[in-house]
Amino acid sequence: MSTQHPVVAVTGSSGAGTSTVKRAFENIFHREGINPVILEGDSFHRYDRAAMKEAMQKAEAAGDHTFSHFGPEANIFEKLEETFETYGKTGTGEKRYYLHSDEEAAEHNARLGTDLKPGQFTPWEPMPDSSDLLFYEGLHGLVKGEGYDAAKHVDLGIGVVPIVNLEWIQKIFRDNAERGYSAEDIVHTILRRMPDYVNHITPQFSRTDINFQRVPTVDTSNPFIAREIPTPDESFVVIRFADPEKFQIDFQYLLAMLPNSFMSRRNTIVAPGGKMQMAMEIILGPIIKRMIAK
Repeated sequence: MSTQHPVVAVTGSSGAGTSTVKRAFENIFHREGINPVILEGDSFHRYDRAAMKEAMQKAEAAGDHTFSHFGPEANIFEKLEETFETYGKTGTGEKRYYLHSDEEAAEHNARLGTDLKPGQFTPWEPMPDSSDLLFYEGLHGLVKGEGYDAAKHVDLGIGVVPIVNLEWIQKIFRDNAERGYSAEDIVHTILRRMPDYVNHITPQFSRTDINFQRVPTVDTSNPFIAREIPTPDESFVVIRFADPEKFQIDFQYLLAMLPNSFMSRRNTIVAPGGKMQMAMEIILGPIIKRMIAK
């Protein structure tokens, strides 16, 4: 961990809603005049889109039906740990981008003079040397296993964890709407990822400093036939602090600032789901401000 060059990691599985946290942090950075280096978790995948498809086919041909982006075989966790450690010590390091779309490819091709396609990586390049902190958002910000431990270099770890049925509903709707996947294909993906989800995704949420878990108040008992995603107003957000004293959490202040919130345990506050981004900014803003002040 580093006082001079803090590392902030937001972790959540596919379809979990980490983009909400990202927007909250963007508002905090803008408001406080903070200049972050932003790392996307996809940039630490081992394979580009075509190579991943080939590797998955080879794994299935060999009888492995659990090969997925969630596990160590499909990622370079050692590079992720090295990046966190190097940034914490020097305030710099290397980064690259995974190109999700034609728009992203066009942007980076114009910048780099390359001819890359969606599904490919940009080359590794130096980070700017004048940033205030490193901000990671992706699947594996607090990953730890044999030969790698990215979590130990994180100064502030945030988990975004809807209950699993809600997470599946969000994934089903996103993959169908944005990627055109059928319901059957999406269910197959969920089942294939399950061992890596259990072994490499969920353990991270015991290493986070703060978890934000959205819990719907409508029936999600069969996520595979749900016709719509529960809205924020149809849910609560459960906010758990691993060590409230570490970040000087004032629960009475939070209860006053978040109408209709309450404490369910000594380190847990429950707020209306529609106030999730507001809660994040109220909680995380002062923490980030103190980190930068140090």
